[in-house]
Amino acid sequence: MTLSLPAVFGRALHGLFGRLAVGLRAIGGEGPGALLRQHSFPGLLLRRALGRSPRRSGRTRLGFRGRATLVVHPAHVRSVLAALRAEGYGFLASVHGVDYHPDEPRLGVHYELLDMTRVDRITVKLRVPTDAPVVESVTGDWPTANHQEREIYDMFGVVFTGHPDLRRILMPEDYEGHPQRRDFPIGGEPVLFTHNERETPGWFE
Repeated sequence: MTLSLPAVFGRALHGLFGRLAVGLRAIGGEGPGALLRQHSFPGLLLRRALGRSPRRSGRTRLGFRGRATLVVHPAHVRSVLAALRAEGYGFLASVHGVDYHPDEPRLGVHYELLDMTRVDRITVKLRVPTDAPVVESVTGDWPTANHQEREIYDMFGVVFTGHPDLRRILMPEDYEGHPQRRDFPIGGEPVLFTHNERETPGWFE
């Protein structure tokens, strides 16, 4: 669901947030009103633009847990992160993967940014489909993303183009599949205890 914004949000986006508008797209929509989805607004950044505190709008709460969130098109993630860095969000605290199974686009990548001066956080989210799980690497701009992108590639199968060393980081190189996808088969070996060791075939071998 794309959030329908009151007029004040449109005016605000032409100010401070308007500088981020180039390249920002919500999944399934375009324009200032479609930049924001049902997640969080604002942190200090949006409050400065609006000049007021978070409030409710219909059934969608703005300011969910005090975290500002931008949902962007995968093709524009580098430019969006660069714009946020220029606004003071210079610390990339985390990059992690998400599986929205069974929805499509199914695979997500979340970037957690921190403004260490104002102690304010903002999340940038994108989603890619399983038949084309590709997004540009941000390691060249944010070196801390190197190993985190490799982990997302390993666990979820998202391919980061332009990454300097994209290979598995937790699983063996010849491992098949991506263990943190929600449809990954759960297997394993039985754990031996004294109460079941004789019921487990080959326990003595």
